[in-house]
Amino acid sequence: HCMALIKDGVEAKDSFVNACHLDTLPASGDIIVSLDQWNDHRDALLARDAQLGVTLKSDQHPDSIADDLQHFALVALEFPAFTDGRAYSYARILRDQYGFAKELRAVGDVLLEQLLYMNRVGINAFDIVGDNDLEQWKVAAADYTVWYQPTNDGRTSIRDLRRG
Repeated sequence: HCMALIKDGVEAKDSFVNACHLDTLPASGDIIVSLDQWNDHRDALLARDAQLGVTLKSDQHPDSIADDLQHFALVALEFPAFTDGRAYSYARILRDQYGFAKELRAVGDVLLEQLLYMNRVGINAFDIVGDNDLEQWKVAAADYTVWYQPTNDGRTSIRDLRRG
């Protein structure tokens, strides 16, 4: 199975190397680091001439990077299992409370059935495994046209429609 990055509804080239599990960080290029790597190598990472991303595990609250968000081109939110929904809350916090407007990427156990719900809370990029990713995404994205829950994705909710 190939991995694909779907960003803003289209297949995108991923310039980032996931360095979370590397002992030595690459000398150049765009990288995604773990929260521990960020905390341990902050100055060296800030001195790099490349884009930087950070991964938050499901037990690492966005408060831990709130003061550093301006340094990140992306925040990757880890879904360790499809039953663990903490990253949904983290996405809302990053978008609504902290105003993070750059890439929010879902990584880990990202299921097609959840893509739309992830998108609704502000996640705009998905690291997904499988074939026909873009076609499946388009089918999933067309599943619903009206929503009950108001979120920050700009879609009109049924309540708004009823108020007319």
